Amino acid sequence: MIKPVGSDTLQPLFVYDTDKHHALMHEAESLPSVIISSQAAGNAVMLGAGYFNPLKGFMAVGDAMGCAENMKMSDGSFFPVPVLCLLESVDAIGGAKRIALRDPNVEGNPVLAVMDITATEQVSDEQMAVMTSKVYGTTDPEHPGVAAFNSQGRVAISGPIQVLNFSYFQSDFPDTFRTAVEIRNEIQERGWKTIVAFQTRNPMHRAHEELCKMAMDAVEADGVVIHMLLGKLKPGDIPAPVRDAAIRKMAELYFPPNTVCITGYGFDMLYAGPREAVLHAYFRQNMGATHFIIGRDHAGVGDYYGAFDAQTIFDNEVPADAMDIEIFKADHTAYSKKLNRVVMMRDAPDHSKEDFVLLSGTKVREMLGQGMAPPPEFSRPEVAEILMSYYQSLD
Repeated sequence: MIKPVGSDTLQPLFVYDTDKHHALMHEAESLPSVIISSQAAGNAVMLGAGYFNPLKGFMAVGDAMGCAENMKMSDGSFFPVPVLCLLESVDAIGGAKRIALRDPNVEGNPVLAVMDITATEQVSDEQMAVMTSKVYGTTDPEHPGVAAFNSQGRVAISGPIQVLNFSYFQSDFPDTFRTAVEIRNEIQERGWKTIVAFQTRNPMHRAHEELCKMAMDAVEADGVVIHMLLGKLKPGDIPAPVRDAAIRKMAELYFPPNTVCITGYGFDMLYAGPREAVLHAYFRQNMGATHFIIGRDHAGVGDYYGAFDAQTIFDNEVPADAMDIEIFKADHTAYSKKLNRVVMMRDAPDHSKEDFVLLSGTKVREMLGQGMAPPPEFSRPEVAEILMSYYQSLD
């Protein structure tokens, strides 16, 4: 099986030992504590689940700046984005060096992790601007990722953490949320050697389904891990339970048995385009995938990124030895009326726009909201039914 990034074995920060876990939970109740931001909570969950291997906790500002500027920490190790815990104030924890981090997304703010603070630093406006610009490619406050990143405080606490729970992801999505450890175990149990990973924050239409099949055929994969984001999205995106139901129905009806593993991870979407694509590849290697699909406008939003910037960043900016996972570069996929099947548009040079079934996301949402199923060339009828039910429930 493919090795994790930066180590021979996965080193998740979740405390699995029952006695240690119990002792830490007991200790945490007497420690000074702080409620962290949703973005920091997502980072803690990813650290606990092994996706951010081999990081040991939250970065100091110097490491975060290095990751933003050239995807390298001060010791030279590769990581594509800053992993910070930013607070408005450290008044609640005073000068404590060992604290409890509390969950902002669960009622009662339970303890998420115990942290040993190695540094407390003020982040300057200039440093925030540099990190924002480098990671998101813009400082526009209208960009949802930029807005979320900059809505946090300006005091960075750094140091190793021990993770004690996976926030709401495990309880809200018991059939879907999986750690990198669990996915590796499942891949091993299934006997898969070559594994394609597919990222989604949306339901999957025909083009997505066929893209997974094309990638599997091209690399002779044993299976595909459909790995959906379960954290916070921007307004208007379809909630995770609806996406989950639609994807499971598609996989059940339209993929051969034992070729699909449907899972999810606990993280808030960054909408950081190319940089987020690199992060996605990074943690897909950690979960055991050998190949990762990156298509048109991967992890993008609005018009902030070029259609294929998320592919070219791997050629132009990511060091060749940074990761072992291979990128499957996909073009825009659409149903060809000429060929009666879904194709990558670059593979059909003799086609005009009229030869494809092309529908905008807006048009599809309008149709679904009106109880109209998109054409079967665009969406499987069983998937459309689930989505229609959701959109009509909004009225």
